[in-house]
Amino acid sequence: MRQPRIVIVGAGFAGFHAARKLSRHLKGRAEVVLVNPTDYSLYLPLLPEVAAGVLDPRRIAVSLTDTLPGVRLVLGTVDHLDVAAKRVHYRDPEEARGELGYDRLVLAVGSVNKVLPIPGVAEHSHGFRGIPEAIYLRDHLIRQIELAASAEDPVERAARCTFVVVGAGYTGTEVAAAGQLLTKALTRRHPQLRDQPVRWLLLDRAERVLPELSPRLGATAARVLRRRGVEVRPGTSVEEATAAGVALTDGEFVPTRTIVWSAGVRPDPVVADIGLATLQGRIEVDEFLAVPGYPEIFACGDAAAVPDLTRPGEICAMTGQHAERQGNAVARNIAASLGRGTARPYKHHDLGFVVDLGGMQAAAKPLGIPLSGLPAKVVTRGYHLMAMPSNRIRTAVDWALDALLRRQSVQFGLVRSPAVPLDTADPELPAPPPRVPAAR
Repeated sequence: MRQPRIVIVGAGFAGFHAARKLSRHLKGRAEVVLVNPTDYSLYLPLLPEVAAGVLDPRRIAVSLTDTLPGVRLVLGTVDHLDVAAKRVHYRDPEEARGELGYDRLVLAVGSVNKVLPIPGVAEHSHGFRGIPEAIYLRDHLIRQIELAASAEDPVERAARCTFVVVGAGYTGTEVAAAGQLLTKALTRRHPQLRDQPVRWLLLDRAERVLPELSPRLGATAARVLRRRGVEVRPGTSVEEATAAGVALTDGEFVPTRTIVWSAGVRPDPVVADIGLATLQGRIEVDEFLAVPGYPEIFACGDAAAVPDLTRPGEICAMTGQHAERQGNAVARNIAASLGRGTARPYKHHDLGFVVDLGGMQAAAKPLGIPLSGLPAKVVTRGYHLMAMPSNRIRTAVDWALDALLRRQSVQFGLVRSPAVPLDTADPELPAPPPRVPAAR
């Protein structure tokens, strides 16, 4: 008798944990297939530390073949779903076409950068959702400091030493915190920049930093950043971006060569193309994470509009904490649909939040207890080590080396600006170079 096939699309927090739990729970009773553009799952919360040169990129790239031994990995990007034939169609890394039939389907395609219709933003900004973007940003920060050190024009030098981060949520706050410490360390190595101010601006339309968290934690983060010299600008955003800088909504023009865009995310564009009902741009599901009208299809993570049973009438936020637990929940409910266990609705209360502010600073609220400074840092790093599926020892070693040794400042230039466009459906993959028409 043929084993049922469960196809999981996407290996972010939701897809990874769904695959791991299903492979363990249904070992030998079902075939679990994971379709993903890369052979790793990205531990996204530590991406800012890659951009700051604290962690090697491989530390946060969790090997799917090593950590999911009972799962068949198919490298590819799904771009079409045939619900009538129960088949997914995908494109592999070499542009070959493929398709898979399924008995159960999990859509965990995640999210991409949310690009707002602001003039120049798409052309002159870079997002922060994948390793290529983090590698690019690290090289870019080092390059700007080095170019500033050799610049004779004081206007150019000031622009290269000015860095603008748009979006003061988790990602933007951590990028500004880690990036400011990196550029501070870099300028010490260039006598030409001894008297040159290095500006970091953190912008957000919201009236405070970290609007997702409690006002107390947001105020703690803002205080730490301002103490370091970061210009925290709540209630301010970008009106226009150009190659020379950004025009702000408060009327100021800031000359800069660096705009980091972290003003929110949106579901993967494939969600709009697969023909399933959506809610707020996300796949509509019930409390069991099943798609209404298609009991064999489930969705979870950032791409799914999961009802929040702790807040009736609302849907769950797009956070890693929800995605991980929804992945586990969808695995349990799929197993139940195949006769193993009992299905249960998804209901989760937040266990707390951690925000790394670089150095020995952090803000955390584990189990409702607000912390800052060194205690928060210990909790933050301890949480990440427990949450990471692998690479814990290597990550801890990198942290120890960063505390003891001077940070390395070599930029290789392997990821250039055209390879990491802001508006991309695959932030985890460098964009291919534009094709040059053949000469006639």
